[in-house]
Amino acid sequence: MRDLHLPGRSVVIGRHGAAATSHVLATLAAIEILRRGGNAADAAIAACAVQCVVEPGSTGIGGDNFVLFAPASINLAGTDTTKGGKVYGLNGSGRAPKGLTAEHLLKQGLTEIPLTSVHAVTIPGAIDSWSKLNQRFGSMPLAELLQPAIRHAEEGFALTERVAIDWARNEGKLKADANTARMWLKNGGRAPEVGEVFRQPEHAKVFREIAAKGRDGFYTGWVAEDMVTYLRSLGGMHALEDFATQEAFWVEPISTTYRGIELLEIPPNGVGITTLLMLNILSGFDLSKYDPVGVERFHIEAEATRLAFQARDMYVADPAFADVPVHKLLSRGFADELRSRIDLKKAMPALGPAGGTTYRDTIYIGVVDEQGNACSFINSLFWPYGTGLTSPKTGVLLQNRGAGFRVDPAHPNCVAPWKRPLHTIIPAMALKDSKPWLCFGVMGGGFQPVGQSHVLTNMLDFGMNVQEAIDCARGFHQMGRFEAERGIRKDVLNGLAALGHEIKMAEMPHGGGQAIMIDAASRVLQAGSDPRKDGCALAY
Repeated sequence: MRDLHLPGRSVVIGRHGAAATSHVLATLAAIEILRRGGNAADAAIAACAVQCVVEPGSTGIGGDNFVLFAPASINLAGTDTTKGGKVYGLNGSGRAPKGLTAEHLLKQGLTEIPLTSVHAVTIPGAIDSWSKLNQRFGSMPLAELLQPAIRHAEEGFALTERVAIDWARNEGKLKADANTARMWLKNGGRAPEVGEVFRQPEHAKVFREIAAKGRDGFYTGWVAEDMVTYLRSLGGMHALEDFATQEAFWVEPISTTYRGIELLEIPPNGVGITTLLMLNILSGFDLSKYDPVGVERFHIEAEATRLAFQARDMYVADPAFADVPVHKLLSRGFADELRSRIDLKKAMPALGPAGGTTYRDTIYIGVVDEQGNACSFINSLFWPYGTGLTSPKTGVLLQNRGAGFRVDPAHPNCVAPWKRPLHTIIPAMALKDSKPWLCFGVMGGGFQPVGQSHVLTNMLDFGMNVQEAIDCARGFHQMGRFEAERGIRKDVLNGLAALGHEIKMAEMPHGGGQAIMIDAASRVLQAGSDPRKDGCALAY
């Protein structure tokens, strides 16, 4: 899809590896909400709820959610003057159970939290986050927004090729838990196949409970009791109090300015600060004089990645428990200090791992409505199907976000009671002249700060349009090597190797981007969706 110009209302939906039909179902839900008078917040919630049903490997109500929401600063219909100018951040990440400590894990011989361990299950934050977004900025009742998801869960949906492939690839994980095998596999033992209709009646019951009672329908009553009872039967420290007191909270976005554009991110415990630090480092180079897919550009980006991720791993944690030096990390002096270590003629010596494994499963939704409200919305279970654990009555797959904790009492990101882990999902919003200019996200686990920086510099340094910026070939320096997409030329890879980079060809493309650019003067939207995964950019 090339450089799509969209007058009116725009919805961009994507995730890291989805099926086109699933996207259509979610997009149709969002479009229908907009047609009925709902706004960007309403449409994003409705679309995500559908994706929680039809793409259970990607996201779910057992996971977390982050949002950046910009109330209208222009009116796309041009009928009146509207207010705006402030962007609101919503942190919907879950906490560790009150009873979970590093000491408890160390006594069990655990020096890290395994991805499928009951201890990786942090309290799901998504539903409370949706509720708070809906209460503050929504224009339709939450119960109405959940109806499409309820319908698909009860009546079923047909699997397409990519969803079926992903489901089958995770059969072993889904078989390991008896509840999950019963609810998420056919006949308790195989993944549904292409064209098969899959139903999730337990999921529908939970959505109906939320529709009737709001967030309390998930965090109290039989739904919470079922999840807690099951988690405790596996040795978890979870308690009803943990669920009842789980709360998303509004935050002041943090930002930096790059080439005259202000980029906003959710502050720590999110890793959006890594993107801002990368851009501060890159701002000291004139990237525009290089080939956008050439040796120099990728070398500089890789070195900035290594430095920014080293700082992330050292400092980012839950600021309620650790002193996260946000001012220092965003200061120009700190960026200057890091930039001084970059040598254009050779790669830096080993710094240690930069980022973790690239591939996680996440969905990103961007919506701009007729009034000009912009919603940058991201939801995730972390790894495919989270922990693979499902409580027996709910059909809720539980996330493994707690694996992002350290089990090291000396580290700021060490697990602790009611603490939030370092969190990789980061919605983004860029402002031009103090008004929303780009509502975007780039999925892909630890890759997200690199992906956001890559897309933004493609536009601002190399003059690419939205779709070109998303399409452009990517590399990711992680785990001590530069992992290159196939779109990077052989001579470029040889040049990077000559500078001292260890080169590895990426098994899968890096991440997936979605973006809506808002032209305040013309009131025209320009949107793009990443060809690396199934996604779509639609308007009406």
